[in-house]
Amino acid sequence: MANISDEIEQFILSVLSDDESVKLSRNDLAHYFSVAPSQINYVLATRFNFDKGYIIESKRGGGGCITLVRISDNKEDILPELVQELDNIDVLTYNRASNFIDRLVRDDVIKKEEADIIKSAISDKALNFPTHVGKLRKNIFKEIVIGLMRR
Repeated sequence: MANISDEIEQFILSVLSDDESVKLSRNDLAHYFSVAPSQINYVLATRFNFDKGYIIESKRGGGGCITLVRISDNKEDILPELVQELDNIDVLTYNRASNFIDRLVRDDVIKKEEADIIKSAISDKALNFPTHVGKLRKNIFKEIVIGLMRR
């Protein structure tokens, strides 16, 4: 049985479906699933963030209304956007890298098997290095993305 966060995520994905954006009410979702609005915030923050290919736009005083926007899934745009995002950070955690990689699979930039290889190559076990593992991971992953752009 799926947990409530999984159910909320699947519901939002089904509402989003083929659309690039959808307007949602945190309060209505919380009421529908019989959870606190903070549970909706948690799902949005952890499963619909930039790393996973989404932007959340909300208005102050909008009664909890948000617009969930799927970032362009144009294959030509994804990799340059990812390189730019990598240039804007100093350190890349495995968790964040994994989110980026999962997005590349979802948007058909790479296959699941390739994703598994990349994840293995940038895992903490593979990068058993005394210091600056996050910076090393970022540099390796950036080079992989640049290599994908050359395909």
